[in-house]
Amino acid sequence: MIKFRLDPSSGVATYLQLVHQVKHALRLGVLVPGDRLPTIKEVVSDLAINPNTVAKAYRELENEGLVVGRPGLGTFVRRSLGGGSTADHSRFRRDLAQWVRGCREAGLDQEDMEALFALVLADFRQEGIA
Repeated sequence: MIKFRLDPSSGVATYLQLVHQVKHALRLGVLVPGDRLPTIKEVVSDLAINPNTVAKAYRELENEGLVVGRPGLGTFVRRSLGGGSTADHSRFRRDLAQWVRGCREAGLDQEDMEALFALVLADFRQEGIA
């Protein structure tokens, strides 16, 4: 089951942080169809946030067809996102970790790395690859 965490300094609305975390878990295969998300009550207890915030995140995910609420049972993953195998994800994660270490050793911070990554993605989109 997914364990949510919040970054109050991110500037991203709390409900969107929850939505993004579910989507990332779906893309990485951490959550698969049939898995149950934590109940609203569990999330509220863990994160000390308003239940309406969690309900809004779950509604957004439901509107996108990613989860389905079952009254009295909870909210369940309906479909996954992304492609590639778990082995591919593991390999790319190792490669990215090595890249991040190299960037840190070169003195780059997180914003520098994000800018570089966004630039490379944009280059690939222009070539019709990404």
